[in-house]
Amino acid sequence: MYIEQGYKGEIGLWKYFIIPTAFILFMIANYVATVNSPVSVEDTMEQIIAQFGSNLVLIMLLIPLAVGLFVVLGWTYLVHRQSITSLTTSRKKIDWRRIFFSFGLWSLITVILVGIDIYFSPEHYVFNFDLMKFIPLAIIAVVLIPLQTSFEEYLFRGHMMQGLGILAKNRWVPLVVTSTLFGLMHIANPEVEKLGLGILIYYIGTGFFLGILTLMDEGLELALGFHAANNLITALLVTADWTAFQTNSIYKDISEPSLGWDALIPVFVIFPLLLLFFSKKYRWNNWKDRLFGKVMTKEQFVAVSDGESNLA
Repeated sequence: MYIEQGYKGEIGLWKYFIIPTAFILFMIANYVATVNSPVSVEDTMEQIIAQFGSNLVLIMLLIPLAVGLFVVLGWTYLVHRQSITSLTTSRKKIDWRRIFFSFGLWSLITVILVGIDIYFSPEHYVFNFDLMKFIPLAIIAVVLIPLQTSFEEYLFRGHMMQGLGILAKNRWVPLVVTSTLFGLMHIANPEVEKLGLGILIYYIGTGFFLGILTLMDEGLELALGFHAANNLITALLVTADWTAFQTNSIYKDISEPSLGWDALIPVFVIFPLLLLFFSKKYRWNNWKDRLFGKVMTKEQFVAVSDGESNLA
């Protein structure tokens, strides 16, 4: 009953539209500015990094999103009068073990996959490690990237998922809408300019994976851990001149970028296998109702909650 946790606040559906609408308008403005710019995103990033340095640019990219996390949490607590716990999970308290397990699992898988690619295609990489540059990067990344990824999770899979679910009275509408918007959020990234709109399959597919994780597990914990690991380990492990995060990482990808099966395999192979693994570990069942079922009315949710309290 994760979506129904939104009933624990002071419901006013207009409250769910303010932050998402503002963020979507910002995304549109950013995309329009990118498309109309006479300079490519890659060249713009190169100029900015040359002027300020990659670490400062990384901070500039992450700080607005880190601040956005506190805006979403503050709005939930002060305007919705809803607890952060109920925005995060349907459990009585946030399951930090789930967060750390998901983080550790995807970190390990990411390191293995990148290691395999480096082993079989060494000509595509150069060893880029410089301890004095890497330490500041690690500090910045460890502090800010989890805030950035948590903002995206709390906005899309938390705030918007609960609001749209309560409005639509079902689970598939918030899953489709939030996953699609999550993917489109990346449309102004330099990767899209370099690889084409086809790369959005990866971003939207990742959105669906994280949305399914949230609905099946009835909480954000697994999605929070996965997303933090995905961005943090990538920022520390490998960089390229055409990615959003250009860092002083351990390796640098110098291959000519192209959209191939490597962008589709995670969506159609790895993510389904991860869902199967998590379903066995956490004993998920009733997939149809959890992904496509109806959302309770507030009266039904209160009645069920009162019944569970009486049994306890």
